[in-house]
Formats: sequence, C-alpha cells, structure tokens
Amino acid sequence: MTTDAPDAWKQWQENRLEAVSAPYGPLTPTGIHWIEDLPDGRIPDTPGRWAAEEDAVVLTARAEDGLTVDGEPATGRIRLTADPGPVEAARVAHGERRLVVLHREDVWGVRVHDPAAPARREFRGIEATPYDPRWTVPGHFTPYGAPRTVRVENADGRYRGLRLGGVLAFTLEGQDLTLQVAVREDGSLRAVFTDTTGADGGSHRFRFLDAPAPDAQGSTTVDFNRAYLPPCAFCPHFLCPLPPPGNTLDVAIAAGERTLR
Repeated sequence: MTTDAPDAWKQWQENRLEAVSAPYGPLTPTGIHWIEDLPDGRIPDTPGRWAAEEDAVVLTARAEDGLTVDGEPATGRIRLTADPGPVEAARVAHGERRLVVLHREDVWGVRVHDPAAPARREFRGIEATPYDPRWTVPGHFTPYGAPRTVRVENADGRYRGLRLGGVLAFTLEGQDLTLQVAVREDGSLRAVFTDTTGADGGSHRFRFLDAPAPDAQGSTTVDFNRAYLPPCAFCPHFLCPLPPPGNTLDVAIAAGERTLR
C-alpha cells in the first residue's frame, strides 16, 4: 500500500461527486417509460410517438415538435436502436433533455434525462467513510469455465439476467469471503454486494465494488474504501441489479460511500 493512498481516495471521491452531479449524471432522470406500457405511444410531457418493433424503436415526429435526432430536426419515421452511452451522446434530444433508448430482454424503453431535474437541484452530497487501509486487501479471481447468467431482482422489482464471470475471494476482518463478479470489457471486475450495514441502515441496501483486472495468476486488489452507491440510490429510474446469491456478506463493511446526505 503506497503512502499516497488516502490522497488517491480523496481524488476518487471528488471525481465521483463531479460525475454524480454532472448535467446528465444519475441525478437527472425524470422517468423511464416502457414502450409496451404506452398504448398511445406517447411519453408524458414529450412530443412525438414511439412504437416498438422487433429490432428497433420507431419515433414518429413533426418538425414543430422540437425533437432532434443526431442534432438535426426529427421529422417522419425514424428507426432507433439502443443508445450505448454516455447519456449526453443519446441520439434523441428535446431541448436540454436527452431521451435514451433502452433495450432490456426484448423490451424497449426510453429514459428521460433533464439537467433541471429536482434531484440534481436538491443534491447535497454523499456520506462516505474516510480512507482506512484495513479495508484494502489482496484478492484472487477464479473464472468460471464459461460465463453464467443468473436471474436477480432489479431495483424496479422485475427480475432480469445478470451475467457473471467468476468468483473473487479475499479475507476481511478475519473472515474468508467470496463475491460472484462480472468481468467487464477491459478485464476489470464488478460486484454487486450487501453487508450488515446495508441491513441496519448504516449504508444503502446494496452497493457496487470494482476491482482491477487480475494478473495472470488471478491476483487483484479488493478495496472497499471505493465501494460506491448504485445509480438507483440517486434516482429510482435505473434498473440496478440487486446482489446475486452469495453476495450478502455477514460482516459490517463501514467503508466507502454509504448513503446520500
């Protein structure tokens, strides 16, 4: 552990606050609308009509609606696929708002982001525990023979598939623990977990944790100082997965981001 770890953590936390409070950060969604739940194809307070096809969403708009697609006025029928992100790069806009096209398990939807959202105006920061070296420990990653998909509840109450790539093992507070983790495109790991502080109100009910890409021997670092709140902690219009089986830790992890102020 380097002596500048506390300073690096402070910089990480400052970057997190900047990202969370950004014009199109996780405080800005004002609604998520599933096309199948819109019998008239209309999103509240938004012009145009939306329809779902097998492999795309079709937006029908008039020039006077004030919608743009790729920066140009939207007119006629326009086929749209899911936006890969970031939010500010979403193809459809209505003034400062961004309309992000989503595709989740054959269901199409649109999430509306507004920089003037009340949650962004009212944001007062994140309660985070100062850096403590005891929460940073060595970890070992063991990949599955093939990726697995498990059905887990999401923040909106629906169950969806969560793709997992292996097991991250580590020792914390004298306990040998494991987390099922996803493997991201850059090789880094991501876990959705909860611990006893999530049950007693000391932290959000679940949190996310990233770990660097393991080396050839599977070694990595598990740093709960950088446990962070999921997007749905800031706004209910996100589809965050809840922890998969085995990711409920019987230990109090009083570290990292805990709750909103």
